[in-house]
Amino acid sequence: MAFPSAPTGARPADVPGAPPAFDAAFRDALDALFAWRRDVRCFRTTPLDAAEYAALLAAACRAPSVGLSQPWRLVRVREAGRRAAIRANFEASNAAALALQPAERAGLYARLKLAGLDDAPEHLAVFVEPEPETGHGLGRATMPETVAYSAVLAIHTLWLAAAARGIGVGWVSILDPQAAAHALEVPARWRLVGYLCIGYPAEASQVPELERAGWERRLPMANVLVER
Repeated sequence: MAFPSAPTGARPADVPGAPPAFDAAFRDALDALFAWRRDVRCFRTTPLDAAEYAALLAAACRAPSVGLSQPWRLVRVREAGRRAAIRANFEASNAAALALQPAERAGLYARLKLAGLDDAPEHLAVFVEPEPETGHGLGRATMPETVAYSAVLAIHTLWLAAAARGIGVGWVSILDPQAAAHALEVPARWRLVGYLCIGYPAEASQVPELERAGWERRLPMANVLVER
């Protein structure tokens, strides 16, 4: 499904001026983008266009962050040896996770493809700098975890930008974060937030794969909204 780019007359985010007028057609397309964004597990091996990939990274860096701290640290993983180390990390972590599944779910878990590590043309590890000098500590004295939340927002921003371009993202969370950091030789203080597989999806669906597989279903609003 194709989505339109910015509405007519939109200005780049870094240029001051009047905000663009987002009309009803744009809002409908944005709602469709939210509905069609998926956690992709099966990818085509087709390489991404370099300019489009650069645009995704730029979009991630426009995400909001506590105190404008911009604490995300992006590691593009290209070397075969490092990818192999991440793959081995996943295999060990996934086997341990499978052993913890109750008997009635173990079979379904084993059938799920939980990583796109083999086929996705791009791997991106997103780390957080827990004590960034940027932002001067603003907004995180009582909730220091907002620094990591800021890195999550960068991932989500990249994710939506990717979906708008027909590019899929898969978040591989079944990893030993310390082993991943060691394999990628990043500063010891950095903390892994997400390891992303990025590429063109092998298939498109408006229904999450885990829901289609019978693993879980989306909760209705009444289950998550509390009014006081």
